[in-house]
Amino acid sequence: MKTADLYDRFGEELQVAEPGLVHFGGETSFSGTIATVVAPEDNSLVRRALESPGRGRVLVVDGGGSRRVALLGDQLAALAVANEWSGVVVHGLIRDSLEIGEMPLGVLALGTIPRKTEKLGRGEADREVAFAGVTFRPGEFLVADPDGLVLSAAPPA
Repeated sequence: MKTADLYDRFGEELQVAEPGLVHFGGETSFSGTIATVVAPEDNSLVRRALESPGRGRVLVVDGGGSRRVALLGDQLAALAVANEWSGVVVHGLIRDSLEIGEMPLGVLALGTIPRKTEKLGRGEADREVAFAGVTFRPGEFLVADPDGLVLSAAPPA
């Protein structure tokens, strides 16, 4: 599924994310049903989500666009791969980008930083989050490739 082809077919039925997220994972094309986590400079709930079976889903992490700490690193990315997540989209930063780039996982984020987060258990899971001009809803469908990211209420037929 290419995002451009999906847009040509479905047009404004899709949400199209604004540019700004950068590919860091070994997979630059990925898709899946959305799961969400709000992670305010604390990746405790990111770990909890990625420890669960992914079943090809995409974890969307709303870090509020913080540029202070990394919400995903190689250890959490390895958990995502082991538990069969298709990808992780981070509205914030990651670290260990070279290692993540070798993994069979889609990862989009705003950038990188070496600083890790605190682990205080803050955040929320499975709620709507909005960034990049779109609203990510748990259970809806995400498709990402080198051209961008689109969202659909259901998997495109």
